[in-house]
Formats: sequence, structure tokens, C-alpha cells
Amino acid sequence: MEIKNISEYMKVDTINLNLEAKNKNAVIKELYNNLKKTGLINNEELGLNDIFIREEIGSTGIGKRIALPHAKTKAVDELIITFGISRNGVVYDSMDGENVNIFFMFLCPENKTHEYLRVLAKISRLIRENKFIENLLKATSNEEIIEIIRKQEMN
Repeated sequence: MEIKNISEYMKVDTINLNLEAKNKNAVIKELYNNLKKTGLINNEELGLNDIFIREEIGSTGIGKRIALPHAKTKAVDELIITFGISRNGVVYDSMDGENVNIFFMFLCPENKTHEYLRVLAKISRLIRENKFIENLLKATSNEEIIEIIRKQEMN
């Protein structure tokens, strides 16, 4: 099965360029509320709980002001991704100790491990480029975020 591009998993109306949360747990909940807008989460409590369980295993703050809160869960039947930016940054227990500004949150069905790993790898590749990160932070609309990601995926 062909794995879709990151931009194809995202819905424009779930993106939030001005997250208001001031701490890690609050930002996870705020992002999750955006993910719920997809209407694709079958068990909302389970999905959120699985993200927090994954976070307890180890912080998904991967450095360079980026976090990838995510989980494999029975709460969804297909992989879904949302995106958010915290202008002020959030303390997130990141590997490099920096606050996090950019968030990619996703849920994946438990039986789609290959797709899950491919999405993690694709996001990891995208964020290696400092220019990509700068472009995300400069974006002024949800559509622009999707376009920046789409363009970067074509490189």
C-alpha cells in the first residue's frame, strides 16, 4: 500500500497557528481538540489517553523547537494528523531542553505500524531543514502550512 504524503493526512480546518496552551499537557489537549474536528476519532477518551501514555514512555519533544505527540490507538480507523504553532513556545521536556513552537500530532490505528513508522520518518526528514522550520513559523494561514509541507515533500 502506498503511504500518503504528510500533507494528504492533514485537514486544513484542524490546523492552529496560534495555540494558547501554556504547558505540555494543555497543548496536547488543545491539539487533540483540533484533531477531533476530523470526525474520524471513534473513541475520544481512548485516543487522548493513548497520547498521554505514549508521552509517559518518553517525551515526543524531539528538539529544534518541534514535538510530535502521537499514538497508535484503537480510537481511529485511519491515520490522521494535525499541526499547531505556539508563538511563545511551551516547556515540553524536549531532548535539547528548548521550548517547543511547532507541533505535529497524529493518531494511527494499532494495526498500521508500517504506515505509522513511515509517517514518523517523513516528518523527521522534513524537519531537518532549518528553512522549512522558518517557513512554517512565518506562515499566516492554514492553507499556507499545507502548501509549505507539500512543497517540501516534493524535494
